[in-house]
Amino acid sequence: MLEITVDMTKCQHYGQCVFEAPNTFRLNDDDKLEYTATAVDGDEELIAAAADVCPMQAITFVRV
Repeated sequence: MLEITVDMTKCQHYGQCVFEAPNTFRLNDDDKLEYTATAVDGDEELIAAAADVCPMQAITFVRV
C-alpha cells in the first residue's frame, strides 16, 4: 500500500497529476485538488509519474 501526501500549501491546483493518476487525483467543482490518501502498490508507477509532473513538487508518497 502507498501513503500519498500533497502539501496543499505548495499545490497550485494545476491538475497535471490528474492526467497521470486519475483514480487518485481529481479536481473538484471549484477546480481545487482532491486526492485519495492511499493507493495499492500496483499504482506506484502512476503515482510516481504524477509526483514527477507536479510543477510545485507538492506530491510525496511512501510504501507502508
